[in-house]
Amino acid sequence: MEDKPTIVPKGRYQLKYRGTKCLNCGHPLDMSDKFCPSCSQANSTKKLTLKDFFDEFFSSLISYDSKLLKTLKAMLLRPGRITLDYVSGKRVSYTNPFRFLLSLAIVYFLMLSFSGNYDALDRYGMENTDGQLVMDGPMNFTMSSMAEEADEAAGVIDSLRLTETASRQQELEARRDSIRASDPKAYFTSLGDSTLLDRIGYKRDLFVALIQKDTLYSFEEINSKYEIEDRYENRVAFGMANSILKVSQEPGSFVNSLMAKLPFATFFFLPVFALFIWLVYIRKKYTYTDNLIFSFHNQSLLFILLIISFLVDSVFNIDSSWLFFLIFAFYLYKSMRKFYGQGRFKTILKYVFLNTIFFILASVAALVLLLGSAFTY
Repeated sequence: MEDKPTIVPKGRYQLKYRGTKCLNCGHPLDMSDKFCPSCSQANSTKKLTLKDFFDEFFSSLISYDSKLLKTLKAMLLRPGRITLDYVSGKRVSYTNPFRFLLSLAIVYFLMLSFSGNYDALDRYGMENTDGQLVMDGPMNFTMSSMAEEADEAAGVIDSLRLTETASRQQELEARRDSIRASDPKAYFTSLGDSTLLDRIGYKRDLFVALIQKDTLYSFEEINSKYEIEDRYENRVAFGMANSILKVSQEPGSFVNSLMAKLPFATFFFLPVFALFIWLVYIRKKYTYTDNLIFSFHNQSLLFILLIISFLVDSVFNIDSSWLFFLIFAFYLYKSMRKFYGQGRFKTILKYVFLNTIFFILASVAALVLLLGSAFTY
């Protein structure tokens, strides 16, 4: 039948192994039936051996009619055609766009992870910084001794001629530094008039200091030793402090953890990107889902080219990424022209706009993933 998967008539698929009843659903079969018309299972009564298992796997993978080869051929040689076929209903010949993209993303980022030797970065962790972790800004911190922090803050206030309002703020911060050095519980109480974001930042700073000073491993230990209130806000700040210290101590392991999450991050911004595609081509007949499939197919092609580029660079020790990005840029233009059927001028304008949106969304997604991973590592 046209809509059934193609199998090679050998091994357990030979005529002598065909039955008169489907082993899966019990539907009556004729000896000439290669597949069950009810559930599509292959008609074979032969017990599955290890040889049959591997023969079936590799024959379906590399056969002329395999979904994988048809998908790759259409994607590489006919820009936009695979999406046209898929949204018009010709789907049985191609792999599922979502699964295909996810598989390619996982393969690519696994290749990067295994080849990068990121674990070697752990040697540059916090043990080489004399136990001090330095950060700047209102949500960040400078880890040195508590007394030095207070002295530096007081020195800044004395040396700078600030407005009256700014001076009060500096004095308040200096008092808070002094309080937290002597009494962490009182320091937490003094944060009551701060905004939520500032409170979490200041509490995080204190937790970093306490973890480094007393080698504490859980919030319960801090709660027991310093009588700090067991609140969700305090636990969040402690988790952030703990994660930041772990990242600073094990940067290589953190990068490996981040790489493992990148394939899934792709699927957080592509649906948003597809919304922009739908809005740009809102006069076209395509639905939002059609535009999402279009973005999945093009992103899959990008990963295919990146994988090829990675292999070429590994074998010949060159940098070919620029060439494959140029190929993808030309392919994307041709794909948009074929799928949406608009003229060159309109396609170029929308091409520039959508690529700008894509890079903005990808950057935001990467930043959110980076910060989220750093605070939950």
